[in-house]
Amino acid sequence: MDLTNLVGAITIALGGTIIFLLIAKTWTALVQTTASTRFPHSIMLEAAQRFRDEHEKLGHEQSVYLVSGLVFTVVFSLFYLLPPHGLLDGVPRWQLIIVLAMVALGAVFAIYRLLAISVARRQLLFVRDANMAVGHALQKLGSNNNRVFHDVPCGPHTIDHVVVGLHGVYAVSVIARKPGKVKRARLRGEQLNFSNSKNAVSVVRSGGKSARLAREIRKLTGHEIRVRSVIAIPGWNIDSQQSAEYLLVNERNIAMLTGWKEQNDYLMNEDLEAIHEMLTERCTRFQ
Repeated sequence: MDLTNLVGAITIALGGTIIFLLIAKTWTALVQTTASTRFPHSIMLEAAQRFRDEHEKLGHEQSVYLVSGLVFTVVFSLFYLLPPHGLLDGVPRWQLIIVLAMVALGAVFAIYRLLAISVARRQLLFVRDANMAVGHALQKLGSNNNRVFHDVPCGPHTIDHVVVGLHGVYAVSVIARKPGKVKRARLRGEQLNFSNSKNAVSVVRSGGKSARLAREIRKLTGHEIRVRSVIAIPGWNIDSQQSAEYLLVNERNIAMLTGWKEQNDYLMNEDLEAIHEMLTERCTRFQ
């Protein structure tokens, strides 16, 4: 194998790949800058919107890596079979070896990154589907002026789903865990236990999001309104629940949250409309 021809072909292929990447990145930035919608104030966030966007972003990055690898392979093969004469003549051998080593490290990083993206997309796919399943189940709660909002910004955090109706406000947090053969979960206080894991999952963070949303609603309405915290675990069966602060449900029985209410939780029409308006503004897709 002629080291000079090899490094020469690699150098040309690397240059061609870099030019392709610059063109691809520039085009992507241009499309994102000029992208627009005809109904910017009427399109709401859908269930699992942030996970859909992240999955799409990772898919685009994966495609860029794959196409870049294809461009490099084609250009390298062409110039290795038809080497340009005199391109690297006179270059010391040690410099050629350094170039070859750097390209090899770059290739290892690209392969590692491609595998990492593939794993991340696979994991994100389950989380996305779990949130979609819960969101679609919540859409069935159409009585009592219920409205469902998805991916609700709440300070530095995001609440997966919020249900607001005449009988109260519910913040639904989705915990996506892949079930095993035994699909049973139990909630004791603030600790959620799954049958296929010895480690308990704390639901305190979900309660904190509900409390923050309640404070923001209080600023809006001028009086205290309770936000009940619901924990949804799609694909699991509820074994037992020993908590007065949280309701544990799955995507099949999530309608039972409408029965978790007290007279003090009921909203007046003006409060209901004000909260709907606030959350609609927050959850508009294009702001």
